[in-house]
Amino acid sequence: MTKLTARRLAGLCFAAAFFIFGGSAAFSAEIAPFDQAKFAEAQTAGKTIIVHVHAPWCPTCRRQTPIVESLAKDQMFSNAAVFRVDFDTEKQALKFFKVQYQATLIVFKGKTEVARSTGESDAGKIKAMFQKGL
Repeated sequence: MTKLTARRLAGLCFAAAFFIFGGSAAFSAEIAPFDQAKFAEAQTAGKTIIVHVHAPWCPTCRRQTPIVESLAKDQMFSNAAVFRVDFDTEKQALKFFKVQYQATLIVFKGKTEVARSTGESDAGKIKAMFQKGL
């Protein structure tokens, strides 16, 4: 086996392991900007819906963001619809969700709100909250 063939084989093995053991984007829920129509579709489909009200200047939001992103990649939440609402610019969405503060997380199971939290940044508590929507 030549050096180049061995490298290609090693690269293919790494790629296969990456996709088999959870690195695949196929298991990821996409975090999308809030869209009323897509939110309604997800509700009608009975999906788990996660809404993250975020402000770029908010330190708590910055702590929440990698947690929400990590959980969105977790196979457990692969069928969830995850929306990010910009606290500064999406005032209609804030009224719709009755949100007064940034760093708010809301979880729905279809049309039913099952959990809401403002200011939570503990990964375990956020995951437990998201699981209520499953």
